[in-house]
Amino acid sequence: MQWHDRAIILGVKRHGETSVIAEVMTQERGRHLGMVRSGRSRTMQPVLQPGNEVEVTWRARLDEHLGEFRIEPLTLRAARLMETATAVYGVQAMGALLRLLPERDPHPHLFEALEVILDNLHNPADAGELFVRFELAVLNDLGFGLDLTECVATGVRSDLAYVSPKSGRAVSRTAGAPWADKMLLLPPFLNSEANRAADIESLNAAFRLTAFFLHRHVYEPRGVEAAAAREGFVQAALKALKAAAAQDELSV
Repeated sequence: MQWHDRAIILGVKRHGETSVIAEVMTQERGRHLGMVRSGRSRTMQPVLQPGNEVEVTWRARLDEHLGEFRIEPLTLRAARLMETATAVYGVQAMGALLRLLPERDPHPHLFEALEVILDNLHNPADAGELFVRFELAVLNDLGFGLDLTECVATGVRSDLAYVSPKSGRAVSRTAGAPWADKMLLLPPFLNSEANRAADIESLNAAFRLTAFFLHRHVYEPRGVEAAAAREGFVQAALKALKAAAAQDELSV
């Protein structure tokens, strides 16, 4: 059996003296593993870095076998991704999210989203917002999607301010007012009507929102903890965004 696909490197682990097992997110076949012969060579090591985009050819005698990858580089962005804490933690955190999905389960939209985020991790505001949307997409693919389009109580689509922790659905400011202290905040940039970029306050609320539902629906039932890289990314993104805001104030 054999197939070809575009893929993004998520990680590698040593296999024998010279080979590695590469974990990739493919465009059409989801997260996939394969052995790369001579993967620890000087030629292949720079290619097999998390965040790099490659073309993979997978071969195996049977579909259920691990198989072997032949890998050709396409976009080598790993060196740039090592330049900021946001990017370093972001690559690791997204890899951990993708590992929540079944292996070889196709998610082409997540591959496309991963490409976009990897190219924007240098900008803390864009990186944070895109990462939150990536978490929401993973939740949706796991069967726990949030409905942030209309108020669960009244059906209105305007002035949405909260998210019900029970239903994962949006609640308008008026309908949610009596229970505001028990609600999760809906960040304005996730409201389709707001058309606003993320700021420190709204990004912090967004991280709390996705963390709550990931813990409730995914981590707690599986008896696992969120990857430490996620907290590293959250802190790095907020710190970088705060520094950028302070710089803007000084330049005014």
